[in-house]
Amino acid sequence: MLKKILSISGKPGLYRLISYGKGIIIVENVTDNKRMPAYTRDKIIALGDIAIYTDDTEVPLADVLTTIAEKYNSQVLDTKLYKSAAQLQQFFEEVLPNYDHDRVYNTDIKKIISWYNTLISAGITDFSIKSEEESAKQENE
Repeated sequence: MLKKILSISGKPGLYRLISYGKGIIIVENVTDNKRMPAYTRDKIIALGDIAIYTDDTEVPLADVLTTIAEKYNSQVLDTKLYKSAAQLQQFFEEVLPNYDHDRVYNTDIKKIISWYNTLISAGITDFSIKSEEESAKQENE
């Protein structure tokens, strides 16, 4: 599911990929379902392509979001609880104990919390990363 959820630099929120065009993609905001074009000049990244640094390897964002959902029963997180750097780091240590403190910044943790809240609010709770072929096979069955 996260392969079709996009973050677009300079635009708030998360977007669902709708279709491709020449030098353009059509995206839909996951919260208000408004469609808009995104251009090749925009920095666009699928959440399924993001990984979090740990001390020994990288963990896919999908695994981190799944851990947060399991720990907090797929409920929206109260962002007021994570204002200070110490609170953010404590939260992330509970979610991913061996994350690399030098390469994962507090702004990254805030962004992950924001993305998680946006996805949960939009009713997206399946954070698995499936290839398009696997998704197509399951839809045809």
